[in-house]
Amino acid sequence: QVQLVESGGGLVQAGGSMRLSCAPSGRTFTSSAMAWFRQSGGKAREFVAAIKWSDSATYYAGSVQGRFTISGDNVKNTVYLQMNSLKPEDTAVYSCAADTNPVLYDSIGYYSTAIKYDYWGQGTQVTVSS
Repeated sequence: QVQLVESGGGLVQAGGSMRLSCAPSGRTFTSSAMAWFRQSGGKAREFVAAIKWSDSATYYAGSVQGRFTISGDNVKNTVYLQMNSLKPEDTAVYSCAADTNPVLYDSIGYYSTAIKYDYWGQGTQVTVSS
C-alpha cells in the first residue's frame, strides 16, 4: 500500500514563509507528476501547484503564482512546497498527490484536476495569522 506523508505545516504570521514536504511510505511506485492541493473550512478542494517530472515543468494557481514554488525529486517521489509572503487566506489543510498515469496533456487544466491523481496524503494544517 502506498501512502504519502506531508510535514512542515504549522502557524506562521502573515508575510512569513513555510516549507512543506511530502514523501511516500509503503511500497514504491513511479509517478509522472505530483501536486499540492488545499482545502479550508467548507470550501472545495483547491489546486495549488504541480510538477511534471519529465521536464520539470511547473504549474501554479493564480492565487499563489509568484509566492509559492514547487520542487522535488522524481526518483524518491518527494515533493516540496516553498511558501513565501503568506496571507491569512492561505490558511488551509495542504495535501500532496501523485499521478502514476502517463502524461496525456500539458496544461494547467490537466494538472489541476484532482481526480487524475492516484495517491493522496492525509494533509498538514497551515495557519496564517494576520
